[in-house]
Amino acid sequence: MAEVSPANWVEQFLTWLKTEKQASVHTVSNYGRDLEQWQHFLREKYPHCLDNNKLVPEKVGADAIRHWMAELFESHQASSIGRKLAAVRSLYKYLIRRHGFKEDPARQVSAPKLPKKIPIFLDVDDTVHLIQSIETKTWLGRRDRAIVELLYSSGLRVGELISLSVQDLDLSEQVIRVIGKGNKERMVPFGNLAKQALEEYFLVRQTKLAAGEEAVFINKFGKRLSARSIERLLEKLRVKAGIIHKVTPHTLRHSFATHMLNGGADLRSIQELLGHANLSTTQKYTHVTLDRLMEVYDKAHPKA
Repeated sequence: MAEVSPANWVEQFLTWLKTEKQASVHTVSNYGRDLEQWQHFLREKYPHCLDNNKLVPEKVGADAIRHWMAELFESHQASSIGRKLAAVRSLYKYLIRRHGFKEDPARQVSAPKLPKKIPIFLDVDDTVHLIQSIETKTWLGRRDRAIVELLYSSGLRVGELISLSVQDLDLSEQVIRVIGKGNKERMVPFGNLAKQALEEYFLVRQTKLAAGEEAVFINKFGKRLSARSIERLLEKLRVKAGIIHKVTPHTLRHSFATHMLNGGADLRSIQELLGHANLSTTQKYTHVTLDRLMEVYDKAHPKA
C-alpha cells in the first residue's frame, strides 16, 4: 500500500486567504514569507514537526514557538515578531475552523508588548504650506494638488487612494466609496477644497487616460498610479515646502485625524472615517492631543 503524502497545510491556508478571504496580495505575501521562515526554523531545530518537508501542525508545541520568538528577538523588532506570531495563529485558526484540528499552541504564546508610538502629524500651517507649494500650471500639477487635498480631506490610506476608480467617486455629493482593510466598504466624505481640486484635475484627466483605464489617479502614461509614486511626490513637496520631518501618506492621515479631534470631532466618528476595526486604534490620537495640551499648559500657566 502506497504511503499517503502529508498535506501542504500552509499552501492550502494561503490559497484560502487569497480566494475565500480575498486578502490583499501584500497580506498573502507577508503571511507566506513569515510561515516559510517559521518552517525553516522548525526544520533546523524541531525536524520531527515536519514530514517530507511539509508541516505537521499537531506535532508543534508551544515551546517550539516560544523558542522561535526568542531567536527572533535577537534581530527583529517587537512589531515584526508580533506579525509573525499572528501569521502562525491565523494558520491554526484556519486549521481548527476548517479542518477540525483540536489544538492551537500559538494561543499559549504571548505576543511581545509593543512600545506606544505617538503618530507623527503636521500642524495646520505646515499642512496648508505643503498644499500651497504645489504648482497647478500643468496637468500633473493639478493631479498632485487633487491627491494631497483628498488625502488630507478624507484620511484615506495610500492603498485606498490608489485603488479608487471613477465609479467610487461622487463629486456632487462629495463622498467616496472606499474598500478598506479586510475588504470592508465604507463611505467617506471630503471637503470643498478637495472637490475643487478634483474638478480641476478631471478637466484634463480624460485627455491623458490610457485605453480602458478607470483609475481616478493616473501616471504620465495614463495608467493607475502606484503608492511609491505618491510617496515620492510627498517627499518632493516636503523639501519644496521646507518641512523638516518626514511627510508620508500616513502623515497626512494622522494629520487629518488629529485636526478633526482638535476641532471637536468625537472618537467614534473618526474611527468610522478612518476605517479602524477597533476604537483602541483610534484612541492613540487622544494621546497626541493630551501631549499638546500639557505642552501648552506648561508654557502658559504661571505656576506650572
